[in-house]
Amino acid sequence: MKNKHLAKLMIGAGMASLSVAGCSGNSSGPQLPPASFVSMQEGPGEEYVIGPLDELTIFVWRNPELGAKVQVRPDGRITTPLITDMPAVGKTPAMLAQDLKLQLSQYINEPLVSVIVNNFSGTFSQQIRVVGATEKPASIPYRANMTLLDAMISVGGLSEFASGNRARLIRHDRGTGQQKEFALRIDDLLKKGEAKANVMLRPGDVIIIPESMF
Repeated sequence: MKNKHLAKLMIGAGMASLSVAGCSGNSSGPQLPPASFVSMQEGPGEEYVIGPLDELTIFVWRNPELGAKVQVRPDGRITTPLITDMPAVGKTPAMLAQDLKLQLSQYINEPLVSVIVNNFSGTFSQQIRVVGATEKPASIPYRANMTLLDAMISVGGLSEFASGNRARLIRHDRGTGQQKEFALRIDDLLKKGEAKANVMLRPGDVIIIPESMF
């Protein structure tokens, strides 16, 4: 009887290991670490690069008449009181504030300038692109602490025939200039609520979601 009982335990353990292996085989390739937190911050990050059609607030301390709320023109420039056609696209808010300060210093002593991004679209390199089997493929402006879950909510989730656990993330490594590919488990995130499948995104990430082969 002991031998029969031992045999049953071994068979059960073997079936369990096969089940686990089958689940883990849904995605291949290296995976990103899970997001350690979900931020409520909605604005762009500190290193956000201003893009065309972004809406900005320019504030000049003690000289409010020199500030303005402006939209970056399609040509990438802005116009404020005393300053005409200042290039804005490709700069961070801090960089633009410094350039405005240099121009305004011709008219006032030691101006203090701040730039706030109100509504943002971002340059191409600042966007998250989601393509493939999703309800509405889109390019999404990156915002601070954006996660995979944020991106999937923005595109309306997976389509009916999507294979979310075979999805991939393509990321450009600025240090090496090479592209890296990571496996994603979107099915586990959306259908099972697995927090570990939620990963942090970076500006320029591309999420590719294939359709199921069955």
